[in-house]
Amino acid sequence: MAKQPQSRRENDFIREIVSSDLLSGKHKTTVTRFPPEPNGYLHIGHAKSICLNFGIAEENAGSGARCHLRFDDTNPVKEDSEYVEAIKEDIRWLGFDWGDDLYFASDYFDQLYDWAVELVRIGKAYVDDLSAEEIREYRGNLTEPGKDSPCRKRDCELNLSLFKQMKDGEFADGEKVLRAKIDMAHPNLNLRDPVIYRILHQEHHRTGDKWCIYPTYDYTHGQSDAIEGVTHSLCTLEFEHHRPLYEWFVENLPVPAQPRQIEFAKLRPAYLLMSKRRLVEMVDEGYVDGWDDPRMSTLSGLRRRGYPPEAIRSLCKTVGITKHNSVTDIALLEHAVREQLNMTATRRMAVIDPIRVSIVNWPGDDYIELMNAVNNPEDPEAGKREVALSGELFIERSDFMENPPDKYYRLSPGSEVRLRYSYCIRCEEVVKGEDNEIIELRCSYDPETLGKNPPDRKVRGAIHWVSAKGAFEGDVRLYDRAFLVEDPVAEDDWRSVINPEALVELSGCKMEPLLKDALPGECFQFERNGYFCVDTKYSLPARPVFNRTVPLRDSWGKKNRVK
Repeated sequence: MAKQPQSRRENDFIREIVSSDLLSGKHKTTVTRFPPEPNGYLHIGHAKSICLNFGIAEENAGSGARCHLRFDDTNPVKEDSEYVEAIKEDIRWLGFDWGDDLYFASDYFDQLYDWAVELVRIGKAYVDDLSAEEIREYRGNLTEPGKDSPCRKRDCELNLSLFKQMKDGEFADGEKVLRAKIDMAHPNLNLRDPVIYRILHQEHHRTGDKWCIYPTYDYTHGQSDAIEGVTHSLCTLEFEHHRPLYEWFVENLPVPAQPRQIEFAKLRPAYLLMSKRRLVEMVDEGYVDGWDDPRMSTLSGLRRRGYPPEAIRSLCKTVGITKHNSVTDIALLEHAVREQLNMTATRRMAVIDPIRVSIVNWPGDDYIELMNAVNNPEDPEAGKREVALSGELFIERSDFMENPPDKYYRLSPGSEVRLRYSYCIRCEEVVKGEDNEIIELRCSYDPETLGKNPPDRKVRGAIHWVSAKGAFEGDVRLYDRAFLVEDPVAEDDWRSVINPEALVELSGCKMEPLLKDALPGECFQFERNGYFCVDTKYSLPARPVFNRTVPLRDSWGKKNRVK
């Protein structure tokens, strides 16, 4: 199992329970599990469970602790091997590994069926003819008890015969189900004779057409934990009301172990959709270009956008493990991303909205001067690089203002700024086209100002630039938050609150020549612009496409405070 550097051992109520169980001798070791259903890609909410389950195993490795990866693949209609492989990749990317402990609930289908037969045999399960809609009607609600199905009193032998016929494919989908016989008046609706097997004439991604009946998640979950010897079954809070059912199955079946289910609050960052059903809609309806679109909350999307796994683990640690459901400010995640990339990202200069600058007193058209630029000020070993300065260069259009306000420290007519790592320049003339758009700035430079201010004046502004000679012209995708509101699910229709500026595509951006050879997945800080990552989907050799990971500052918060 991959080791992650930790400044200190984490502590929370679940870890206290685990520690107490080990100290008391209740368990000699700890076995946790991460049990995704392979019906979609993992999103950032899953990262908290991954870090918790695998983290506890790592912290208790001395006692032989382990964390299983188990795919709860009980619904062949929605599951696919593509999702299995994507989930594996995401977990490894986060820095964890399951070793030899890879399992599938479908591995246990024979045993689960035999145990279901045992429930029928002892009178604690029955075959029901009611439709799904009728079962809902009979179930009752929080204020009214349910009522028994007419099939509830069927004798054991008939139920056994009908259940075998279900297994043998003699009934159509939905014609019959197997239900646990518990209590139709129970205050917990989950114990009002829940369905534990349904008929699905659907090929399974692993078992093929062997089965035409499949166990429900609620039935499969606890028994799979017991088969694997899981000691602590860690679930998010929505499963708290399912725990009595989990325990009922464990108590009424001859399972080899009795896991303990413990619930915790899920990770729910603002401005993101976390519902897998909604994410499927985003993909299927073409709002994004796949599960790995950088606007998605999926781990593969965040990876493609350039989020480092260390930042996601850091967020999970900051949020902590509690019993209180809340929305996490996405600024916490973006801060963690900046903190990590500030230490690791190589610096480069790129002008994403260029305006041409001609230096009128430059020594000659062919004259080039090399400037030393720092690769990463946070990493002394990163060294420096040489960037070429010529008489023609590009600066950001936003770094020039023709009629600036007070305390404007960038370039304007008659004012001076410093070219980063280089000389001070003064704007002498503004050249405009027929539509009055600025097409060129004509400036002079002071050859005595390399690395220092002129003795008779103070230049406060410094801007980035790219020399026109040798500049690489690249494409940039500016990604922003996908939604305009903190909780898009709370809206009548999440489609109505999509941020129209969540993706802005730019071409003709001017970049340092070194960026031409950037590799897919490689991350950079474009000085003064933000952190960018080479797109892994659309980049070509010597033609990288750069995705903005995050701006250098929380421009979103500032923009909305101004409003």
